[in-house]
Amino acid sequence: MPARIIIADDHPLFRTALGHAVAAAWPDADTVEASSAAAARAALQHHADCLLLDLHMEDSQGLSALMDFRQDFPALPIVIISASEEARVYAAAAQLGASAFIPKSASLQQMREALVAVRDGDQWFPDAEVEADGDLAKIASLTPAQRRILDRMRDGLLNKQIAYELDISEATVKAHITAIFRKLGVISRTQAAMLSAKLDVDQPAANTPSA
Repeated sequence: MPARIIIADDHPLFRTALGHAVAAAWPDADTVEASSAAAARAALQHHADCLLLDLHMEDSQGLSALMDFRQDFPALPIVIISASEEARVYAAAAQLGASAFIPKSASLQQMREALVAVRDGDQWFPDAEVEADGDLAKIASLTPAQRRILDRMRDGLLNKQIAYELDISEATVKAHITAIFRKLGVISRTQAAMLSAKLDVDQPAANTPSA
């Protein structure tokens, strides 16, 4: 049975480039292209051997997308594709369960090397000496429902607005926020939002504020 590889990127030309790299690593692979996280998720309802995931698409921004796919497909190798060249982003992707990180500036040969490593059960990341981040472990401990609420808190929504958007009661929102604060070790929405900024890939992560 040929390998089935999902390429999720909203730029057609870059999907083509990734397709060439996939063909070099998996010569007989069945490649499926997706221009959104939703389309990739739909494709993953069938068998897949690897997901190549762009961190910036219309319906996904930052490392939250990696966390969502990792949660729902725990055994699936996920290769992150990103324009970011920050060492902290490479390290964060590794800590959150990615198998590889391919910067969009990488050559076709580097892309192939990364995919061959993943194909063979290894990992591949650009050289970077960065320690594991305890705050990311806290964020990773949140449930998908709690992460959805945290995202809306970052957008400045009030409890009643979050309840309306997610079709849940305000009491449920409050209970989730209490759990979020406890897991993240913070005491305010501002502190929670600043900590969750570490999932962003296009700006420096904020330091966790002191309580």
